[in-house]
Amino acid sequence: ARAATMEAAERMRPDAPTLRAKVLVTIRAAGVVGMTADECAESMRESVLAIRPRCTELVKLGALRRSGERRRNRSGVSASVLVAV
Repeated sequence: ARAATMEAAERMRPDAPTLRAKVLVTIRAAGVVGMTADECAESMRESVLAIRPRCTELVKLGALRRSGERRRNRSGVSASVLVAV
């Protein structure tokens, strides 16, 4: 399973900067309401498996921040609401 995950990550790597930019635009457009990674993925019509890592990267880069608010995603898990910095 780990090898498959690494393989998928390698395939995604060329698209990561483009997806990061799209994620940032999408979450920025949500304004102070923000979005969870899952809400962003749904809005972009992308897989959450492609969008969640981009959100994490953008938080680490300082372009997004966790608002302190949490909302439940489709699976019922409480997720951080992200806003643009």
